[in-house]
Amino acid sequence: MDLRRLGHIVAVAERGNFARASEQVHLSQPALTRSIQAAEAELGMRLFDRGSTGVTPTPAGEFVVERARRLVFDGRCLKRDVELYRERKLGDTAFGVGPFPAATFLAPLLAALRREFAQVAVRVEVGNWELLLERLLDEDIEFFVADTRELPRDPRLVVKALRREPAGFYVRAGHPLGARRPVTLAEMWACGVATVRLPKSVAAALARLLELPLQVPLPVALECDDVEVLKKTVLACDAVLGAPHGAVQGEVRSGALRQLRITALPPLFSAMGIVTLRGRTPSPMAETIIERLHAA
Repeated sequence: MDLRRLGHIVAVAERGNFARASEQVHLSQPALTRSIQAAEAELGMRLFDRGSTGVTPTPAGEFVVERARRLVFDGRCLKRDVELYRERKLGDTAFGVGPFPAATFLAPLLAALRREFAQVAVRVEVGNWELLLERLLDEDIEFFVADTRELPRDPRLVVKALRREPAGFYVRAGHPLGARRPVTLAEMWACGVATVRLPKSVAAALARLLELPLQVPLPVALECDDVEVLKKTVLACDAVLGAPHGAVQGEVRSGALRQLRITALPPLFSAMGIVTLRGRTPSPMAETIIERLHAA
């Protein structure tokens, strides 16, 4: 059975619908149906149950789909590696970054790449780790950099730790809390906190420090994965910004933002890591970027 037909099997399993799967593999629905029927005839077993609510793999189908998915992935990787080897060029690339990396080291990194490799096109996805993981598994990006504390254990993923990014809470110049040193976490939280979506472990720790009842979620006044939007908002109101130090260095130096000293608050940080797909060779440009991230 060739890789093309194995790809048809994987598409039907992932989409759960012949119409959607046919769009994915660029075949008409009747042609895709004939391909699956031919695969079932060749293997001598039914791979899918066709019901009124959709298409689901049979136990035999699940067995075949698991192995077919690996073969299809390896086939794509082989084709891509051969092209890179043959052309021996840096190649365009796409990668993802979480909100905190986007607000700290992304702009200097991209500027350096443009100066040195002006002929290379780079596409960057900015979002939370869940969105970036989806993009990575779809092979839409080569790797991503984000806080990896909540990343699920998955044998398909390779995670390499970067440095921890220390973080804190900040208020605009002239904020009522800015003249008080130190302040309690409860006093600060009462002003409303603006931050990116916090890791569950961090949110739970803050909820305990605030002595919230069990099962009561941590109240966040403004949640946004764009740190620049958060900064502009906090500079125009009395909300408190939660962000890594590197994201607000300019505003702190100019005096526009001040870091709060908060009693009984343990050090805050973002645990950065680089996430890639196991078995997928990065393009030379992706390798260059990853090397620079580690060096930084």
